[in-house]
Amino acid sequence: MLGEYRIEGRRASEIAASVERGVGSGALEPGRSLPPMRELAADLGVNPNTVAAAYRTLRERGVIETDGRRGSRVRPRPATTARGSLRVEAPPGVRDLSGGNPDPALLPPLGPALAEAARRYAERPGLYGEAPLDPDFARLARAAFDADGVPDGPVGVASGSLDAIERVLAVHLRPGDAVAVEDPGWGSLLDLVPALGLRPVPVAVDDDGPLPDHVRRAIERDGVRAVIITDRAQNPTGACLGAARAAGLRRVLADHPGVLLVEDDHGHGIVTRRLRPLAGVTDRWALVRSVAKAYGPDLRIAAFTGDPETVDRVLGRQRLGPGWVSRLLQQAVVHLWATDAVDPEAVADAYGERRDALVRALARRGVEAHGRSGMNVWVPVADETGAVARLLAAGWAVAPGARFRIATGPAVRLTVSPLSPDDIAPLADAVAAAAASAPARSYG
Repeated sequence: MLGEYRIEGRRASEIAASVERGVGSGALEPGRSLPPMRELAADLGVNPNTVAAAYRTLRERGVIETDGRRGSRVRPRPATTARGSLRVEAPPGVRDLSGGNPDPALLPPLGPALAEAARRYAERPGLYGEAPLDPDFARLARAAFDADGVPDGPVGVASGSLDAIERVLAVHLRPGDAVAVEDPGWGSLLDLVPALGLRPVPVAVDDDGPLPDHVRRAIERDGVRAVIITDRAQNPTGACLGAARAAGLRRVLADHPGVLLVEDDHGHGIVTRRLRPLAGVTDRWALVRSVAKAYGPDLRIAAFTGDPETVDRVLGRQRLGPGWVSRLLQQAVVHLWATDAVDPEAVADAYGERRDALVRALARRGVEAHGRSGMNVWVPVADETGAVARLLAAGWAVAPGARFRIATGPAVRLTVSPLSPDDIAPLADAVAAAAASAPARSYG
């Protein structure tokens, strides 16, 4: 039935990831039938409920489809790991809170920055063979890392956070290696890990970030070789590392210095909560911060630092591929940084007012919601598909939680960027009605 491809795993998340790897590599072709659940369970030596949970996850992600007695098969146009396809298109008249985009009104104008980059280019055009990193970009990025207590290390630049994370993972890991990922977590990252042939191991998250005991178990029991942690404004939950949580995670990581640590400062420029970096606890580490949320997603620029060997490997591999990230874009970002084009406190206050108002309004209606920092609110629900449909009928398009989760329970994500104060009460009423049957639970 599956040719030479063998599905592997003992847990639902592992089985689902194995199928996704097969689909992503082409070994499991569109339309290919999957084994009946009991047959696969017997082959793997697991409970049939485990396989059922894996198949349910794959259906939610758009990888497979089930057709009664015909069983389950790879979709004709599988999403493979494209969680972004699990979205709700907002028809006319429906407010779209699903996109995860910043408020355009809070983004700085790019005209002056691009004009300055063009002026510098007119004076001295960028050519082949020049240093890939603009010296002013490196200087300002390093100064910002220093101000936030990030350990000393060389600076690199990538085409966004995901590009940087992919490159760091690729220079240290090999297909089949396990990687601890936050669950729920950034959907694009949850796509990337299996796309690289790596095995994602979900780690539970609460409002303070990943749970140290779960990280320890992932390292010691599941053998993960890398841990990816979001420091601030975690997508989708808004989690932010507090002092006690950061200390707990440092203790775990200090006991395993051979593990690669990758940190994503997702809230850089839009969050004023203190950054509590874990960097430097392990031998190999990298910390990444993008300009997307504060300065504009289309700039596609992220600064990163790390231990010298990691950064050197990434830059060396980068030279063999794209060569460099546009120095014109780097110089535009330099101008934005140097002129204080964004006021982080004002931006953080703007998002915080909307986010906190929504969380409070939901709490008054008996609905559990999470959103400590950033621009998103995460709401656990009992019936994810039903909640999304009811909210759409009420005039609100939200992101289904399946885009962001592996083993954690169903939920929806709401981006607060488009909201005004007048939106809070009617939105909270609609969410409360849609989530009315949701039991109280921790989203970890």
